[in-house]
Amino acid sequence: MRNLTLKQLRYVEGADRLGSITNAAEEMNISQSSITAAINMLEDSLGHDVFIRTPAKGIRTTATGREAMTLIRRFIYQSRQFEEELSSLGGEAMGTVRLGCYATAAPSFLPAVLQAISEKFPGASIQLFEGNLSRVMEFLEDGDIDLAFTYEDGTSNYCQFTPLFKAPPYAIVSLNDPLAQKESTSLEELIDLPMVLLDLPHTQEYFLRLFQSRKLTPTIAHSSRSSEIVRALVSQGYGFSILNIRPVEYREGYSNYRILPICNQPETPTFGIATLASVNQPRMVRSFIESCLDLRDQGRLKALTVVPK
Repeated sequence: MRNLTLKQLRYVEGADRLGSITNAAEEMNISQSSITAAINMLEDSLGHDVFIRTPAKGIRTTATGREAMTLIRRFIYQSRQFEEELSSLGGEAMGTVRLGCYATAAPSFLPAVLQAISEKFPGASIQLFEGNLSRVMEFLEDGDIDLAFTYEDGTSNYCQFTPLFKAPPYAIVSLNDPLAQKESTSLEELIDLPMVLLDLPHTQEYFLRLFQSRKLTPTIAHSSRSSEIVRALVSQGYGFSILNIRPVEYREGYSNYRILPICNQPETPTFGIATLASVNQPRMVRSFIESCLDLRDQGRLKALTVVPK
């Protein structure tokens, strides 16, 4: 079997990940012929096709090609670990951390975390991936990211979960709604209002389950996959909604909606860090996780939650 270089394997992996030789060439700033040559060399060495090429539709892996890509990604990941561990010898942790984050939590959660990390590890590089709970888990299990910031309920059996904070659900109502004058509310009070539902996989089921546990059925007037749109609809008086992580832009008395704790203690999810249990993480990733735990222990993540009084 002919020896492929690490660079050529990265070319092949990029073509598979992006589903296109053209897109891979653009991302890596090299010629398409270099990508094609690496693919051809791999296929010649294996004696079978790794990709199915369809004009105008890009490329996709064959059944055996998928097995080959799993091995290639594992090797690339291990080589990156080696490079970063070697560069960190005798000094501070360095390297790249590829992290995924549940999209609705990202705007509030990530800025504080990334600022603290960049101050502590100026040589670190961060690559961000966002998605719903299912997509974030796909990123992790496919080896696209080193760790995921997500809810414990959204993780799989292959993961190790490290909790950061409890995120009790809270209600948001328009400032024009009489409930906005209260200090807290209950699911029983909210049930008479139309609901604006955050409609994401797992998330929708969780919010509806809160009501079902108390034998209540909300009237869903509107739904959106964007928490920003949900808050905008609530602000305009289209109904109430329920979320878990306090938005970074919320200011009591200045926002067009009011956040209210839910006093009857509904089901509370845990937000934290998911990693693959079978993977030995590079030093930079381990240091990143330790820094997140320091933020937790210092109480610097409490501002993200709305706790019933």
